[in-house]
Amino acid sequence: MRSVIIVGAGIWGTSLALRLAESGWRVTLVEQYQPGHLRQASAGETRLLRASHGTDEWYPRMARRARELWRELGDRVGEELYTETGMLWFARRAQGWERSSASVLERLGIPHEIWDPARAGTVFPDFRGDDLEFVLWEPEAGVVRARRATQVTARLALAAGVGLVRGRAEPYGDAVRVGGEVLRADQVVWACGAWLPRLFPGLVDLQVTKQDTLHFAVANGWDTPAWIDDEASVYGHGDVDGLGMKVTSDAEGEPYDPEAGDRRISAASETVSRDYLRRRFPSLAKAPVLFSQVCQYTLTPDNEWIIARAEDGVWLLGGDSGHGFKHAPALAEYVGEVLEGGREPEPRFGLHERIPARGLRTGSRINKVNEA
Repeated sequence: MRSVIIVGAGIWGTSLALRLAESGWRVTLVEQYQPGHLRQASAGETRLLRASHGTDEWYPRMARRARELWRELGDRVGEELYTETGMLWFARRAQGWERSSASVLERLGIPHEIWDPARAGTVFPDFRGDDLEFVLWEPEAGVVRARRATQVTARLALAAGVGLVRGRAEPYGDAVRVGGEVLRADQVVWACGAWLPRLFPGLVDLQVTKQDTLHFAVANGWDTPAWIDDEASVYGHGDVDGLGMKVTSDAEGEPYDPEAGDRRISAASETVSRDYLRRRFPSLAKAPVLFSQVCQYTLTPDNEWIIARAEDGVWLLGGDSGHGFKHAPALAEYVGEVLEGGREPEPRFGLHERIPARGLRTGSRINKVNEA
């Protein structure tokens, strides 16, 4: 029986553990806290699932497969882990990132529509779209209940025979040391998110940033589609599970320590979100904050993931924050094939020098909210 140690019980680690265990591997999952713990990027209450990725075709294909697998996983456990709210992209330029995304969706046969901004106003109780050129509608996009999905995936993995070792892991050649014990397997996968750069300094080029998330109290009727205003680096969704309307910045925050960092959101983050509400959804400008949470991004300079062999039998998996959660079950299939020798990872995911770019996660520009 083939064996693997996976370090990190976030959504990438737990999804891969589940996939490999159900494929006949002996799997050991190492996690210093609990799966779904609040220090993980995977512990955010919600994450968006969308196919639009600018001019890229690889990620939209994977997002579509992930959509199928999230729905199957929800059916399997009798719980809606993914809610298909649909998603609106607010396009401020006629020939910008959203137009490129629409062209790719058209080529791939992924459902979408181009709306006049006025039509978007019909799906929100209050909306201002006078600064928009058009709106891109993805009817089969939506929201993943992220923290719950991570916990459910971990539970299924353990039920499939995955062994859970609790403790702080560190590299030990091609093995893993946890406390005084050295664990060995045919393959080792380090899928430890924001901890990856401190475990492999100089090998991975990753930036960990503090990301403040806010949900605002709203009245009935705000169970609206998800939405992204890419040029403003703001995104959100309607009231899911009574958490309120999510309105939060996608702009990269300050450098952050996932263990010692302050878990309180900053006043500046609330100001940014309120300024956006005042511009786009004026009636919510003074809505109280119902729920807030600090997460973190772990980003490569070009926003491409890391799926790379550090040495024989040792793999690094990371750089996923900001656009990685939604892909997790499909990515697990992909990485499983890599570990089984059925394919080589795409060169784009290698340990090479990365040229800074933002075309996958955003429209290549990080802007402050325009209040005009």
